[in-house]
Amino acid sequence: MPPLPIRGSTPLPKSYAPLLADLKVRVRAAQVRAALSVNSEMIRLYWHIGRRILEAQKEQGWGAKVIDRLAGDLRAEFPDMSGFSPRNLKYMRSFAESWQESSIVQQLAAQLPWWHNVILLTKLKESQDRTWYARKAIEHGWSRAVLDLQIETRLHEREGKAVTNFTRTLPPAQSEMAQQILKNPYTFEFLTIEGNAKEREIEKSMMDHVQKLLLELGMGFSFVGRQVRFTVDGEEFRIDLLFYHLKLRCYVVIDLKARPFEPEFAGKLNFYLSAVDEQMRHRDDAPTIGLLLVRGKQKRLIVEYALRDISKPMGVAEWTARPAAELPKKLRDALPSVEQIEERLNLSEGEGE
Repeated sequence: MPPLPIRGSTPLPKSYAPLLADLKVRVRAAQVRAALSVNSEMIRLYWHIGRRILEAQKEQGWGAKVIDRLAGDLRAEFPDMSGFSPRNLKYMRSFAESWQESSIVQQLAAQLPWWHNVILLTKLKESQDRTWYARKAIEHGWSRAVLDLQIETRLHEREGKAVTNFTRTLPPAQSEMAQQILKNPYTFEFLTIEGNAKEREIEKSMMDHVQKLLLELGMGFSFVGRQVRFTVDGEEFRIDLLFYHLKLRCYVVIDLKARPFEPEFAGKLNFYLSAVDEQMRHRDDAPTIGLLLVRGKQKRLIVEYALRDISKPMGVAEWTARPAAELPKKLRDALPSVEQIEERLNLSEGEGE
């Protein structure tokens, strides 16, 4: 929004607009810091309440009825404050029991909203898992729904598990980062497809849920296009899905397969990477990375052999989706057909395939 003119005054100096823009940024940053500070104080308060309840239970044998009475008395004393229900006090007790060191509470738990912490408490049993997801949620700014989804799909067991040749084809720092952005398997729960679906059908279904696709791929992936055309020696080829990774500063080519891995897949992807490096990559970009997404259990040793002498960086991972047969018939009938999805995508993108 441009600055409002001052009535009956001379025109504003050129330095005014940049000054106003800078002040807006500073005010908004201060608002964020203030909100974080309030949240941090509340989390520390909840931890302290939980710790005192734990101590009282241990020393004096407090039971559930005493906690109910405590909740009622706190609500009566502080009627304008929410969060003092018996159920929430029990969460506070579990919170203090799970995060026993105040320094860890300050570094991790206090940086997350309370209900993020409740999800960590109720969904995860192991402290190292809670710490892992807390760090990821802070790093990526996950909403509560996204945090819940990442836990449900057991991201901590999948991240960095793709079979790759990165250690041989990328510099050490980039190799480690690239390894961590890939998962195995990828879980596309938003897809509802038949068991014999073709690659193009699956790919177009993914585009119908592109935001969920990006969420599963992970932070940093920016969608460039699907069925991206390029020409080599007068012959046209197409890349299934093309992305750009903002942290790695490189293109990522995804080749989607509806069947288990076969060694020749790696050769075709290697060809695509060479073409992107030659025709699309900017001189400041890092080498293009390839990801083969295959359906069905892969045989790791075959994959490793296939990637061993390829000079372009690539990885191989499985993908899974929810079979259409698992859904109730009424819901299956309500889902768009492949033809409807194609028509919708063609209308939105102006393609005439």
